[in-house]
Amino acid sequence: MKTKRYITIAVAAGLVLAAAMTASAASTAFEGKIFDPGHLKPRDSLLKVKAGDEAPDFKLPAVYGEPVQLSDFRNRKNVLISFVPAAWTPVCSDQWPGYNIIKDLFDAHDTVLIGITTDNRPSQHAWIQQMGGLWFPVLSDFWPHGEVAERYGVLRSDGTTERALIFIDKAGRIHHTHVEDINVRPKLELIMEQLGRLKR
Repeated sequence: MKTKRYITIAVAAGLVLAAAMTASAASTAFEGKIFDPGHLKPRDSLLKVKAGDEAPDFKLPAVYGEPVQLSDFRNRKNVLISFVPAAWTPVCSDQWPGYNIIKDLFDAHDTVLIGITTDNRPSQHAWIQQMGGLWFPVLSDFWPHGEVAERYGVLRSDGTTERALIFIDKAGRIHHTHVEDINVRPKLELIMEQLGRLKR
């Protein structure tokens, strides 16, 4: 039993290191193309959802493919919604490429990852291409501007979103919420821990 635990910890540590290296490579790929907003107010909204609540449903256009509706995953998949503030900004451009490394972890926990920003789709498309592609759907909450983010309580006063993670179980209920300091990338260990707590 201990051996299995140590192997799991070692694998997790390897994934974190690999993701950090991927993020570093992404930063280099973006050199000279990123808008640096400077240090921002860590948090600028009041969360409207909590663990145990039914997750507010939504249907948003995806950069690629058909629009995505949250309720389509009910009774089929767990969901992690990753709200990030804006395309073409430093921390966001490090955060999402790191999730490419841990796709197997999402698969193992029967969880779909959905990325959301308030940018329009052309901007998101160019950004995703610059990141070398992402395995998960990226949705545009551009119009009505920030409507979904506002429903969850993560829309900031400047029209961007908080850097937030919303974990939703297969029953469509919120399992865990995490709003990070907007200037900081959420730790992958947090995602690994919460995925482990969702029922497969």
